[in-house]
Amino acid sequence: MMALAFMVGIWDAGRRAPAAGLNPEKITDLGPWIIIGALVAARALYVVTFWREQFAGAPLSEIFMVWHGGLVFYGGFVGAALATIIWAKYKKLPMWTMGDVLAPSLALGYVFGRMGCLLNGCCYGRECTLSWAIRFPEPHATFPHAVHPTQIYDAMLSFVLFLILRRIFIARRFDGQVFVSWLVGYALCRSGVEFFRGDYSPELRSFGGWLTPAQVASIFILATAVILWRVLPRQLKTPAAIPARNGKKPQAVEKLQ
Repeated sequence: MMALAFMVGIWDAGRRAPAAGLNPEKITDLGPWIIIGALVAARALYVVTFWREQFAGAPLSEIFMVWHGGLVFYGGFVGAALATIIWAKYKKLPMWTMGDVLAPSLALGYVFGRMGCLLNGCCYGRECTLSWAIRFPEPHATFPHAVHPTQIYDAMLSFVLFLILRRIFIARRFDGQVFVSWLVGYALCRSGVEFFRGDYSPELRSFGGWLTPAQVASIFILATAVILWRVLPRQLKTPAAIPARNGKKPQAVEKLQ
């Protein structure tokens, strides 16, 4: 499912690139570096976060066994972002334009990632009696209780976010608008779903047990988004696309790089 997430995300971004004045091959070339940066950082943050619960006393080789589960999205996002920034600087590509092209793909790829979580049994919800509750088989930690399908909640919200970001991309007014919109949308959706999560130990929660690590990270993400939303529009409006008028999609006005 993670492989599908990367493949579909890169394919989707490549289809959107010409509308921003970018050569789709640039997105394809960036793909492997995004994958490496995302996987390394996502695993590293998971190991640090759950060191006491899963890795203390275990063989060091367990750190590298990602097929056992254990990737933190925020870590993966940071790793992918760093890879993109370095690549854009090296290739002299417009960084915020790249962010706008990739942002909807982040939301789309996340859908597949969360389906992988469902199949793996991680990131599960707390116990509930709702008609759509799910039960994991033995020897899952929640067996035999019914729990919130938090993975499905996340996937559905992210797909809606993907559709919204596609519309924002068509009508964007400044470079970075779509990317900042994704920051806001993801942080809000993730924070909401976290209230139904049941896989966090009390030691990992902050502020008297109210906030999960992801919710704390979302606060910083939202603060960053607010700052960027105020700073980026002061730059020149994006020259890569003309806002849609009369129902028509924007046309590229720069040569492909």
